Amino acid sequence: MPSLRLLLPLCTVLAFAADDSVTWTFDNLEKIGGHSVTVLGTPKVIDTPLGKAIQFNGSTDALFFDVHPLAGAEKFTWEVIFRPDSDGPPAQRFFHMQENGSQFRYLFETRIINKQWALDSFANTTSGSRALMDVELLHPADQWVHVAVTYDGETYKNYVNGRTQVHSVVKLAPMGQGRTSVGVRINKVDYFKGAIRLSRFTRRALPREEFLTVPQ
Repeated sequence: MPSLRLLLPLCTVLAFAADDSVTWTFDNLEKIGGHSVTVLGTPKVIDTPLGKAIQFNGSTDALFFDVHPLAGAEKFTWEVIFRPDSDGPPAQRFFHMQENGSQFRYLFETRIINKQWALDSFANTTSGSRALMDVELLHPADQWVHVAVTYDGETYKNYVNGRTQVHSVVKLAPMGQGRTSVGVRINKVDYFKGAIRLSRFTRRALPREEFLTVPQ
C-alpha cells in the first residue's frame, strides 16, 4: 500500500516531523528550507509523481548553501528522497555538509555499478571518521528512493528504503557552523546525475518506523 506521507500535501508531511527536525524541499532555485540558494550550472525544477524536484545533469549542475543543517548535533538522522540515474558518473557526491575552515564533513554518495547503485555515507569529525559502503548491496537506478543515515552517539548506520546497509561503532563529534552543497562535492568535483525531492535533518537517531518513505 502506498505510503501516506508523500501522498499528502507538504504542509501535512511537515506535521509528522518532530520539533527537532527541519525539512528542505527541492521545489525551486531561489530559497530552500528558508535559505538562499547559489546555483551552479542549469539545474531544472521538474514535475514528478512525488511533487516538484530538482534535476541535476551530472557534469555542471549544483546548489550551494551558507548553512550546515546538522551543526552542533550530537545525535542525528539525515534523510534524502532522490532518484539516481543509471547513466551517471561512477562515483557521485550528491549531498555534502562541511564545517567552515576544516575538512570535517558529512557526505551522501553513490557508486554506479552495471547501471545499479550502492550507497556510500561518509563522516569525518574531530573524534572519528567512517565510510559506510558495501558495493555488493546494489539497488535499481532510475527510480525514487529514500536513503538515511543515523547516529545515536555510538553507532553510525545507513539505510536504503528503511533497510540497513552498513553500520559501525565510531565516535563522531558535533561540527561547527558550515556550508552545504547539493549535486556535487563542495570543491566542485564528482557531480550527481539524477533528481532530488527533499531532505530531512533530525537532531536525534530516529527508529526506522519514523523515517519518511516513498510510495511504491
